Amino acid sequence: MQARAVSFRLPALGLDLFLALFITVMQVQGTLAKVAADPESVLRPLADFGHLGYILLIASGAVVALRRQFPVTVFAITALASLIYYTLDFPDGPGWLGLFVALYTLTAYGDGRRSLAIAGAGITVLTAGWLLAATDIEPPAAIGWVFFRIGASVMSAALGESVRTRRVIAADAIERAELAERTREEEARARVDEERLRIARDVHDTVAHAIAIINVQSGVTAHLLDKRPERTREALLAIEQTSSQALREMRSILGVLRDTDDGRAPHPGLGQIEVLIAKARHAGLDVMLDSAPPTAALPSVVDSAAYRILQESITNVIRHVGPTHVTVGLDYGVDSLELSVTNGRGDGPSNGARTAVPGRGIIGMRERCQLLGGHLDAGPTAGGGFAVTARLPFAPAGGTAR
Repeated sequence: MQARAVSFRLPALGLDLFLALFITVMQVQGTLAKVAADPESVLRPLADFGHLGYILLIASGAVVALRRQFPVTVFAITALASLIYYTLDFPDGPGWLGLFVALYTLTAYGDGRRSLAIAGAGITVLTAGWLLAATDIEPPAAIGWVFFRIGASVMSAALGESVRTRRVIAADAIERAELAERTREEEARARVDEERLRIARDVHDTVAHAIAIINVQSGVTAHLLDKRPERTREALLAIEQTSSQALREMRSILGVLRDTDDGRAPHPGLGQIEVLIAKARHAGLDVMLDSAPPTAALPSVVDSAAYRILQESITNVIRHVGPTHVTVGLDYGVDSLELSVTNGRGDGPSNGARTAVPGRGIIGMRERCQLLGGHLDAGPTAGGGFAVTARLPFAPAGGTAR
């Protein structure tokens, strides 16, 4: 059987009671032993003044039991007992044990500056009182015990301050570690939320674009099925290609939720703009592309965002306007990409300027721009059409594109 270590800790008050008993016995017994070893050096017996010497030794030891609850009071009592004891020339001995423990406790459990000030003032008073009481000490070599008490008092206070400082440093380290852990968790949650929002936007753009084209092509098929059946093959082929492309993009978007990279594809970008325009033309739009070749490779986030904005803008034209003329403009600048999608008044029952119920499309496009530090404008034109313009900086002010 594996032995288990059993931890047993006494309560703090129990430890202090045991410590107080030990110090009291040591102070009384140690002083009596020294008196017995050198009775001629005793100037005043402990029994004088109604056994005052015994009372002072016992009181300065017993009060240590309350050192944690009342550190300042315990130090004051032990210091006063020591001053009275040595001023009245009672026998020297280990009667300073309670005082040293009280000094250590005062600085170890104090608040730093205040406790050090009290300890310093108390040691100064004790030093003056001990030296005055030892002016006629015999033999003169016994003055060394006075300096021992002074030095030990200083060391006790310094030791307590060192322990308190270490405790504060450890507490600060734990607090910083907990704060860092909370910060990491918050950042992780923020990244998860951002990724969910990105996936939601991409799913919306992909599905909305595919459904809009499929809806148009389905209507064309139903209209031409009896009149011009040869054209239905083209419409059905467009539906098949659009749905297949949408499925591939959906697998690519949702692939981040899997543990492996199987089946993922790069995010669509402006390199696929010709395919996007071809689909729009199949849906009945007259699309004209006004673009110069890019001067340099675009950042991936800008490339993907630009494609999604163009895709959503064309989808809105297909959904709300119908067959019309659309101009797509791309202007590659030094530090930003400017794009626009403008359509004229449509042949259908409504157009972009008179959309009855606005959807999430424009909101999603605007959020994409804001994430990159850019801006997007969308609204009706003077000719009754609708225009979407966006500016996507390559490096947003105050940070880098994510």
